Amino acid sequence: MRKAYRTDLTDAQWQLIEPLLPAAKHGGRPRTVDLREVVNTLFYQVRTGCQWDYLPHDLVPKGTAWDYFTAWQKDGTWQKVVDVLRTGIRQAVGREDSPSAGCIDSQTAKTTEMGGEAGYDGGKKIKGRKRHIVVDTLGLLLAVAVTAANLDDGTHAPRVLGKLEAADYPRLKVILADNKYNNRTLEEWLRLQDVAYTIQVVTKAQGTPGFVPVKIRWVVERAIAWLGRCRRLSKDYEYNTSSSETWIKIAAIQQMARRLQPDTENRQPAFKYQQRNKKVA
Repeated sequence: MRKAYRTDLTDAQWQLIEPLLPAAKHGGRPRTVDLREVVNTLFYQVRTGCQWDYLPHDLVPKGTAWDYFTAWQKDGTWQKVVDVLRTGIRQAVGREDSPSAGCIDSQTAKTTEMGGEAGYDGGKKIKGRKRHIVVDTLGLLLAVAVTAANLDDGTHAPRVLGKLEAADYPRLKVILADNKYNNRTLEEWLRLQDVAYTIQVVTKAQGTPGFVPVKIRWVVERAIAWLGRCRRLSKDYEYNTSSSETWIKIAAIQQMARRLQPDTENRQPAFKYQQRNKKVA
């Protein structure tokens, strides 16, 4: 038994996630990998920003963690876990399983020398990528898409909106957005797709100085701020945008698991600097 990290799943949190992970394939050698440790390793990595080569030796090897990271990305496991945990939280607070309203926004993040798809966001003056996310009115992730930063939010909103399947969100009627989504290309896409929801642009009152949280829509800005707690997301370190999207899902899963089952087992006393008495000359 190793000493627990603060990012480790508690027993209650693991009980939420374990049934959602794929079973071992039939035939061949029995599975020997501890899936709980795989998830613990990825949770540690997303929160601390640790590079693959510098993972602690008492977690699973980087090759094992990467294999499951990509396998569960390709078969939709990460999105499945996001959906189930979100539904659990909605039920816990007395909401319907499927949201009737959502919010959309984007965040621009710098990229590194890793390469891959990237562009220059003239508005934010950042070279990198945009994270387009849609959340429900509780700020819980519905869908995410990552693109080059030079792509217009409204024009390329269909990349994330296209992931909202009507069968999965039968009650969805409106998605709140800011002025970036007052876009003719987006309107044409919505018409051609014949979606059941509308995009409603909501802004602060004219003449109001400074930052003012806009009713309901502020939750998507809070959701983006929550992502900032994960150092792996401080920049976009990935070559493939699909990997970037997966890290955002893993960050959301970590947050939602703790919201459903608050973390009490792995808590350590908060770090405090020692107070030293200063000598007065």
